[in-house]
Amino acid sequence: MMDSGVRRGGDVLKALALGARFVFVGRPFNYAAAVGGQAGVTHAIKLLQAEVDRNMAMLGINSVQEMHAGLLWRDGPVGP
Repeated sequence: MMDSGVRRGGDVLKALALGARFVFVGRPFNYAAAVGGQAGVTHAIKLLQAEVDRNMAMLGINSVQEMHAGLLWRDGPVGP
């Protein structure tokens, strides 16, 4: 399970590629609920799904089950 810092569809896919089997996405939906109630949450879910779908298309995959660490690359050094 992955929690904390997940804001976008790309974050969900990265977590899955690194081995998460479940990803918590809380804060964006809390904000959506505060601003737009149920309609806001519904809209946020649609946005997240669209981001996941778009990113999977750019990776050339059709399912989140196809995510793996080999699809990730580092854009610079890690750590301090």
